[in-house]
Amino acid sequence: MGTFAMPRLVFQRHSEPDEDCWHTVFISLLRGLAAVEVAAAHLRAAVYPGLRALDDPGMLFKSFAFATGFAHQAVMLFFIISGWLVGGSLLNKIGQRGAIANYAIDRATRLWTVLVPTFLVTLLLAVATGTVSPRGIDFSAANDYSALAFAGNLVGLQTVTLPNFGGNFALWSLANETWYYVLFPLLVLLLTARRVGARLACAAAIVILALLLPQAITVYFSVWLLGAACSRVTIACDAATRWGLLVLCAAVMVYYRLTGNNDVYALETLGQDLVCSVVFLVLLASLRFKAAAGAPLWRPAARIGKLFADFSFSLYVLHLPLIDLLQYVTAQRFGLRQLSPKLPLHYALYAAMLVFLLAASYLWYRLFEAQTHQVRRTVKQWLMRRSAARGQAAEALRR
Repeated sequence: MGTFAMPRLVFQRHSEPDEDCWHTVFISLLRGLAAVEVAAAHLRAAVYPGLRALDDPGMLFKSFAFATGFAHQAVMLFFIISGWLVGGSLLNKIGQRGAIANYAIDRATRLWTVLVPTFLVTLLLAVATGTVSPRGIDFSAANDYSALAFAGNLVGLQTVTLPNFGGNFALWSLANETWYYVLFPLLVLLLTARRVGARLACAAAIVILALLLPQAITVYFSVWLLGAACSRVTIACDAATRWGLLVLCAAVMVYYRLTGNNDVYALETLGQDLVCSVVFLVLLASLRFKAAAGAPLWRPAARIGKLFADFSFSLYVLHLPLIDLLQYVTAQRFGLRQLSPKLPLHYALYAAMLVFLLAASYLWYRLFEAQTHQVRRTVKQWLMRRSAARGQAAEALRR
C-alpha cells in the first residue's frame, strides 16, 4: 500500500494558462457545461410548465427538472472562472507599461464583439415577430428595446439604472462582470500604486461604486475575488485526494441545488455560494499539474472542452432571443404553446430545440466571437497610431 501524503499548499507569483495542465481543460469543460446548463434550464422554463404547478409530474419530469436546474450554480462558476482567468491575467501584467490600458481594451472587445451583433439581431427578431414596432429611435429608460438600453447594456448599466436589453434577463450577470472588471484594477492599484494620490483616488472610486451599485453586484464581487486570489494557489496532492475533492464538490452543488435558494443572487444566498466557491477552487487548485504522456482522457477532454468553451459566451447571451424565436414559430406554425411532461415525443422536441440553440450559437461564435482577437489587435494598432500622431504633433509644436 502506498503512503498517504498530506496536501501541500504552494503560492505562485505568476499564473500562466498552461494548455497541457488538467486545470485548464477542467475550466474549459466547465465553461461549456455551465453555458449549456443555463440554456437548458431557461429552455425548460420557457416551454414546459413549472414543476410546482403539476399535481403529478412523474419521475421522468422530476429527473429532467433536477438535471436542468443548476443554472444558479452555473452562473456562480462563471464568476469564479472569470476571476481566475481575468483577474489572474491582470495580476501577471500589473506593473508593465500600458497594462491597465491593454486590460481595458481586452475587456471591452471581449464583450462588445459579441454583444453589439447580438443586440442588433435581438432587435431585428423583435421587429419580425411584432414585439417591437419600427417607428423610429426611442431613448426611453423604461423601454428595454430603446437606444438608451442598447448603449447602457454595453457598459453594464442593466439592473443598475436600465432594464436588460430586449428582455434578455441573462444579461444581468454581465452587469456584474462589467463592474468587477472595473473594481478589480482599482483594488489592485490601491494596493500597488506608488503615489499616495493614486491610492486615495482608487479608494474613493471603490467606495463610491460600492455605494452606488446594487448590493447584489457588490457582495458577489467576493466570489469573483476568490477566483482571482486562488489563481495564485497550487495544491499538491495525490490522485485519491483529487477524486475525493471532485466528489465533495459535486455533493455540495447537489446539496444546495436541493436545499438552497436558487432563484436569486443576493446577500441571503452569498453564504451558500461562498461555500460552493471555496470547495470548487480547492478542487481546481489541486488539478494544476501536467497531463501524463498518453493519458487516455486527455485528448478527448481537451478537444470537447475547447469546442464548448469557445462558444460558451455566444450561447449565454444569444440563447434567450433564440428561445423567444422558437416559441413564436411553434405557436404560429404549429399552435404549440407548451410542451407536455407526459409525452415522450415532446422530450424529443425539447432536445431538438436545445440542439438548435447550440448550433445557432456556434455559428454566431464563428461569425463574431471568433474574431475577437482580430478586433482587439485592430483597436490597439489604431490607438497606437493615434498616440504616435499626437506625439509627433506635440513635438512639432515644441519646435
